Amino acid sequence: MVLKDVSFEIGAGEAVVLIGPSGSGKTTVLRCLNQLETPTSGTITLAGDVIGGSLAPDGTRWKPFGEADIAGQRRRFGFVFQRFNLFPHLSALQNVALGPRLTLGLPKATAEARAAAHLERVRLADHRDKRPGQLSGGQQQRVAIARALAMEPELILFDEPTSALDPELVHEVLDVMRALARDGMTMIVVTHEMSFARQVAHRVVFMADGAIVEQGAPDALFTAPQHETTRRFLAHVRNR
Repeated sequence: MVLKDVSFEIGAGEAVVLIGPSGSGKTTVLRCLNQLETPTSGTITLAGDVIGGSLAPDGTRWKPFGEADIAGQRRRFGFVFQRFNLFPHLSALQNVALGPRLTLGLPKATAEARAAAHLERVRLADHRDKRPGQLSGGQQQRVAIARALAMEPELILFDEPTSALDPELVHEVLDVMRALARDGMTMIVVTHEMSFARQVAHRVVFMADGAIVEQGAPDALFTAPQHETTRRFLAHVRNR
């Protein structure tokens, strides 16, 4: 997907939800933010730091960083994928503690204490010793959220975190995400869960064909969309 002049800002503690039809570029935006995809133009900044490179003297182009520098910057982002990507041979606690141990260099006891705290935060304290195969899909996704939180990122990117779940398990993941938003976690969420977007987002961004069509407060965008493309999309999702 080629993005077309996509530009937006997100403030600390803000929850921004990206909506739009499949193939509209929402996931590509997330992947560009933490450099899983390398943008060919434009600049991404996080708290004033250019992500993925440095500004050239003219201020309009940037020179790409090497992989080691990019890897360091990725630690500032949490990423929760559609699939859980947990290690099947490790317990929930070990899955969550692995990043702090190997990437941040924390001692095992410190990493596991942090992991335990975040498993409690996502309501899985009683399941810390279970392996992924012993957990439901919703529980596995909550482990994945705890894993992202344990790295103490500056913001978390959620890429359709409920799309791989059975309908009855969706609510338990969304409840955790609602709690994170209430706690002031900065997050960008790609989702087809319109009720979540309306209830939780500070701002909703509607994308189509690789571009931002419109954005605004949830009540305004859902009740009085300004563009016909947005109106058609919302009418379609309401009637599904």
